[in-house]
Order: sequence, then structure tokens, then C-alpha cells
Amino acid sequence: MVVKKKSVVKNVALVKALDTSLANLEMATANGSAALALAMKNSKQSALEGKRLSKKRVTLAKRRKAAAARAQKDPVVANKSALKAVDKELAAIRKEVAKNRAAKAANFEELSGLRTSCRRLTAYTKAIAAADKVLNKPKKKTKKRKAA
Repeated sequence: MVVKKKSVVKNVALVKALDTSLANLEMATANGSAALALAMKNSKQSALEGKRLSKKRVTLAKRRKAAAARAQKDPVVANKSALKAVDKELAAIRKEVAKNRAAKAANFEELSGLRTSCRRLTAYTKAIAAADKVLNKPKKKTKKRKAA
């Protein structure tokens, strides 16, 4: 039976693979930071949109209560149509709130995953930098002893 010799990796190939890996790590760190910043921005926008919609919903609920009381007290066409208009607007706001909640939930999942990945990338980068610092220390020169 013929046994195939395993080739030994040459130094040039090893250095090239190492440099490529380090470049990929740096690129991944930069891309992760950019993605995290964008996701944070989207999260803040969703939160602000949620607050705005919540305030509007509360205002419409108060307006609906007043319109319902007016329509019950004096059932004129104008009062009934005002109540219908408020109900219609309130239903539209509720739909927007539901969409915003779904978007916030999806964004939260993405954001938590990105945070974890960025922490890992940062930790790896710091560990490699520390290892490079240790490995690239200059050699200490030893003093020659004088013969007595």
C-alpha cells in the first residue's frame, strides 16, 4: 500500500494565512461596529415612534370618551360622525402601534445578537494585540562577565 506523504506548511503560506485572518478579524470588527451603530439608531427611532404613537393614542382615547359622552347626551348626526371619525383614527393608530411593536421586537433580537458578536470581536482583538505585544518584545541584552 502506498502511503501519501503529508506536505509540511511553509512559513510564507503560514504568514499569509495569519495576515489574512487578522485582516478578516479587523474587517469583521469594523463591519460589526457599523451594524451595531445602525441598529442602535433604528432602535432609538422605533422607541421615539412608540412614544409618539402612545401619546397620540392616549389623546385620542380621551377625545373618544368626550365624543361618546356628547353623542350619548345629544344624538345628532354631527356628534355621531365626530365619534366615528375618532374611532377610525384610533383604529389606525392601534394598527401603527402593532407594527411598531413588531419592528421593535425584531430590532431587539438583531441588536442583542450584534452586541454579543461585537463583544466577542473586541475581546479577540484585544487578546491578539496583547499576544503580539508579548511576542514582539525586543530581546534583552545580557552583559558579558569579565574574566577575573
